Amino acid sequence: MKLLSPTISRLARLRLPAINQWREDAAATQHAVWQDLLAAGQYTEFGRKYGFSGIQSLDDFKAAIPLQEYDDLKPYIDRMLEGEANVLWNTPVTWFAKSSGTTSDKSKFIPVSEESLKENHYRASKDILSLYYAAHPDSDLLTGKSLVIGGSHQVANLNEDIHYGDLSAVVMQNSPFWTNWIRTPELSIILMDEWETKIEALAQHTIGENVTSMAGVPTWLIVLMKRILEITGKSTIKEVWPSLELYMHGGVSFVPYRAQFEKLIGAPINYLEMYNASEGFFAGQDDITAEGMLLLCDHGVFYEFIPAEEWGKEVPKTVQLNEVEAGKNYALVITTNGGLWRYLLGDTVQFTSVNPFRIKVSGRIKHYMNAFGEEVIIDNSDKAIAMACAATGASVKDYTAAPIYFSDAENGAHEWLIEFDATPPNLDAFINELDASLKSVNSDYEAKRYKDIALRLPTVMAVPQGTFEGWLQSKGKLGGQHKVPRLSNERTTLEEIKRFVKH
Repeated sequence: MKLLSPTISRLARLRLPAINQWREDAAATQHAVWQDLLAAGQYTEFGRKYGFSGIQSLDDFKAAIPLQEYDDLKPYIDRMLEGEANVLWNTPVTWFAKSSGTTSDKSKFIPVSEESLKENHYRASKDILSLYYAAHPDSDLLTGKSLVIGGSHQVANLNEDIHYGDLSAVVMQNSPFWTNWIRTPELSIILMDEWETKIEALAQHTIGENVTSMAGVPTWLIVLMKRILEITGKSTIKEVWPSLELYMHGGVSFVPYRAQFEKLIGAPINYLEMYNASEGFFAGQDDITAEGMLLLCDHGVFYEFIPAEEWGKEVPKTVQLNEVEAGKNYALVITTNGGLWRYLLGDTVQFTSVNPFRIKVSGRIKHYMNAFGEEVIIDNSDKAIAMACAATGASVKDYTAAPIYFSDAENGAHEWLIEFDATPPNLDAFINELDASLKSVNSDYEAKRYKDIALRLPTVMAVPQGTFEGWLQSKGKLGGQHKVPRLSNERTTLEEIKRFVKH
């Protein structure tokens, strides 16, 4: 394997001219992607319904096709699941990524075409690896193995031709055979459903490997690393895997977990964020010293962005890359080579840079608190939690928060349920730090907290260890990409978890 690293590094440099071309001319690249998607889509039933063959411009495209949510596309997807061809995409689609979302009990089946695998997921992975090697030409990343936790759904068959699983299962089942040489553990363990057994199997099978990188959800990797340290009796993960150099993360904010990772690993490594969902691979860090992830513009996905002031309108306006501004919130709309047309993903993003186009995920359209005009988004709350932990010596495993609405006796507030890995010595001091940190990152929150007129001091309930995992398990959602909704404008989830704690 040692000989593989210089070879990969050279191949990475060979990819850089093509990467630089779309990175430096992203708007033109996106227009070409849109034209290719439209050309393919005109031969589908969806394309015929919305007159793709007569569309001449982006304005025509937006006028002809309403924004789509999953329920709008579900009748088409149901027919694809039965094996019907040329419904949303013009080549056979035999794989579907099963995703239940964050709060919905309904399963979503996202079409994964051969084009979306090759031109999106795999090409994106290669480009991010190329950018990493270009930045770290002496890297030993591929002299060892990548520890992958993966999802929780085994691949299943609806019939002889149609298969589904969570995204990691679909991608790994279709990946080239040689990826098994650089991945650990074996696929049967990566895709185990039962998480307690899976963590033990992961630990036992990877302790003796030369692990140089890790990928997976932060919470589960923390559990795994702690178990490995228990088994080995070592003090840090670097003592177990001295060549570990990279952790690739995404799906949830890494901000609240970074301090725990640094403590468990025990020596500096690189951290690289990726934005990879069932619907597509959208962005990844090209520079680990810069905030934000490079938007992948030549990977079979066409992007539109709904400005925050348009959210909730019956026909919201969308803008393109040449119209976005850094620091503003946008809802992401995608058209993909898997057959999703003007699909409202549900995520919100902010551009950290417009040259090149780098984004960060700021939250979800439905996951925020704005009961009093405070406009708190997940990016705010994650930063505030991290700042409060740094100030008080606490460590947070997970949290959720919702408004306490006005009553006759009291004005409003935010109520937080927090599961601590390390409980702060003084919870009141933590609350004050959390409040001060939110004020520092969100001027609207600060204004509403002025003299407690609209918002009083937050309340925090420290819930027992295992609360959030137990609640997810009670809903059949433990593991994989399932996660606790961190912010809500309603109290439904928070009250459910409080009832779960009492029982």
